[in-house]
Amino acid sequence: MFKIRKIQPDDCLEWHALRLQLWAEDEDESDLLENTFEYFKNPKKQQVFIAENKEGNLIGFIEANIREYAEGCDTDNVGFIEGWFVLPDYRRQNIGKKLVETAENWAKQQGCTEMASDTHIHNELSIDAHTKLGYEEVERIICFRKKL
Repeated sequence: MFKIRKIQPDDCLEWHALRLQLWAEDEDESDLLENTFEYFKNPKKQQVFIAENKEGNLIGFIEANIREYAEGCDTDNVGFIEGWFVLPDYRRQNIGKKLVETAENWAKQQGCTEMASDTHIHNELSIDAHTKLGYEEVERIICFRKKL
């Protein structure tokens, strides 16, 4: 059993630990930590949703943003998945799907009619997950789009 909710300031350290697992190869840990805390100072046109297990521990997250442009999209107000992660032990339980659906619903509420995302070209797990959720590849820097 799990619950999806908006992130709260008290979730910062657990969220940061999950972010490290997603971006360990791409980001400096101190920069990532600073970015984690910065989110609460100025959320702008972005939202973070987290998944927690029945014990209240964070097991996944999705970071959504509104972009003026995304590859392959027709509109200039595009929902964008900036980051999406579920702990390996909790995968294949529809948690990732529910996180994406929550972010898509948020983007719709912001007036978006498209949702986009990207991934590394060799991240087959991410490519497969996006495809299963209805996203279509639009360019080979691995960008996805889904009509909302």
